[in-house]
Amino acid sequence: MKPLLPSLREKKRYIVIEIIGNKINVGKSENQIYQSIIKFLGELGVSRANIKIISDSWKGNKGIIKTNVKYVDEVKVALGLIKKLENKDIIVNVVGVSGILKKAKSKFMEE
Repeated sequence: MKPLLPSLREKKRYIVIEIIGNKINVGKSENQIYQSIIKFLGELGVSRANIKIISDSWKGNKGIIKTNVKYVDEVKVALGLIKKLENKDIIVNVVGVSGILKKAKSKFMEE
């Protein structure tokens, strides 16, 4: 089976987020983040947005979420609506958006 041509693939964007507030274990909170996005977009919206939380990209309180280019704004709004993780009050701040994972890590993840 031949791979898809680059012009036929879905374009993706990497959203770098920062969690501000009480100290939480982000690895355990990934499922809660995903469920909060589902609550706003619905299951169909999440499947169309092709959301993936990149687990190995978390450094401290910053992480990366991959999404479809057409749904970047919707995902940013859904992330902004998250107010609690692990029963602790937090704020999710979108640091930036990039089309390349390497650039998202180098530009936005530096502390």
